[in-house]
Amino acid sequence: MNAITSLPLSVQTVLLLIGSNVFMTFAWYGHLKNLATAPWYLAALASWGIALFEYLLQVPANRIGFQQAGFTVAQLKIVQEVVTLSVFLPFAMLYLKEPFKLDYVWAALCMVGAVYFIFRSA
Repeated sequence: MNAITSLPLSVQTVLLLIGSNVFMTFAWYGHLKNLATAPWYLAALASWGIALFEYLLQVPANRIGFQQAGFTVAQLKIVQEVVTLSVFLPFAMLYLKEPFKLDYVWAALCMVGAVYFIFRSA
């Protein structure tokens, strides 16, 4: 049995969302470093190519999460946002060399609140 398919469906969903977010973060922001002097349309084409891989993970993540793991659409969206923030912050600081800001902590705490409210009735 494949190692990933032996994991609980909710964990499979989150792992696929993390993988998709890595690709999407590079698609949306990687060109700011790598293609900064290239015409915007070349950056857009490169981003679309990267985004394809994001969709190859995102679509199964949402299907598994909604159809099999029992997440509501709202829960999937909040999980996606938490994953996005969790992937984006290290990317911005390590790859794009953005400085750490205390606002990141406050944003993360807001996300904790969002998770609480969206999952409290589950």
